Amino acid sequence: MAKKSTRNSDILYNSKEKTSPKIYSLLVKLVNDDRGDLAEIVLRIDYLLQYASSCINQKDFEEAREGLDGAKMRIDILKKEMVDIEHLEYLYEGIHKKCKK
Repeated sequence: MAKKSTRNSDILYNSKEKTSPKIYSLLVKLVNDDRGDLAEIVLRIDYLLQYASSCINQKDFEEAREGLDGAKMRIDILKKEMVDIEHLEYLYEGIHKKCKK
């Protein structure tokens, strides 16, 4: 089977411009392993982390915590599936430290 790229995968095409290179390479790996369902979860985590970071910048810590909780729940799903999510965990920890209690 041919490898999937932005030309023949909607997930990759729609996320190439929106995600960082590390997130995109994880998406490519998952899509080529026929794990599009997990790639969708990675995209949701990336969105939730961006949203939480935006909330923190606007001093809306309650909404940021809500976004971080959603991201953490999805990160745990990926851990159970043995996906390499080191970069996502790094982003999560960095944003979590900024969120005041």
